[in-house]
Amino acid sequence: MEKELLVYIDGSYHPKSQAKISVFDHGLLYGDGIFEGIRAYNGSVFKLKEHVDRLYRSAHMIMLEIPMTKEHIIQAVLETLRKNNLKDSYIRLVITRGVGDLGLNPTLCAKPTIIIITDTIALHKVEAKEKGVTAMLSWVKRDPVDATSHEIKSLNYLNSILAKIEANIAGVDEAICLDKNGFICEGVAENIFIAKNGKLFTPPSYTGALPGITAEEVTKLARRLGHEVKEKNITPYELFNAEEAFFTGTGAEIIPVVEINKRIINSGKPGPITKRLMAEFSKVVLDPKEGTAIYK
Repeated sequence: MEKELLVYIDGSYHPKSQAKISVFDHGLLYGDGIFEGIRAYNGSVFKLKEHVDRLYRSAHMIMLEIPMTKEHIIQAVLETLRKNNLKDSYIRLVITRGVGDLGLNPTLCAKPTIIIITDTIALHKVEAKEKGVTAMLSWVKRDPVDATSHEIKSLNYLNSILAKIEANIAGVDEAICLDKNGFICEGVAENIFIAKNGKLFTPPSYTGALPGITAEEVTKLARRLGHEVKEKNITPYELFNAEEAFFTGTGAEIIPVVEINKRIINSGKPGPITKRLMAEFSKVVLDPKEGTAIYK
């Protein structure tokens, strides 16, 4: 019988089937908390420090004081992977406001709840990277920067869930959200890029999009390969008429988008820039210099 994975909760380890938190936890009651999705490749956690830094930025924004140092968080992630004997994994690092009462007042939550899950994830079909995915523009607008902005990687993902429901009903793989002004913002859990005349464009974070760690790495790779990369407002017209389009994210990595709202993107196949970036990205994630070793 295969050994059950262990989940870290507040300094203790629990079998996956027995990992529980209080029903009075504000993460459950109100989506009051933050998280990071992280990946380990071949014994090294990719951009772990960058993910933990972003976690603390999200915590600062919602005035959630994490009761552990960044280094302690990093070591807890690595130890959870070791206990589960995982060299390749999707890691979900979650910090909630903690247990309170049924009211909203966060000051009644005595201490945050810290959870580390190490498992696997599959957001799209196996052939998605080879053939690309279909998408649609959703009626669900991204929350603006003066609201529950997706610049904060919070536990409140109802905005994305509603868009994903619409994509499911329409029979497409993914939804794309617009900002309040009608410009392209991001996918439900991914950043988005388009290619035109050898240049790459991606929406700026002031649209309310999450500043993606994978997106940042893809930007560096593209520039290294000689492509200009620019943040700009992208209209639906520009998206439909792009030569290439692709999503980026920790879970998705790089996924070509070949059809949006029944408009075929160029040839309807993953483009050369996207394919080159996918190939280069697959090398970077295996580079020990880009990660934090699990086993030393």
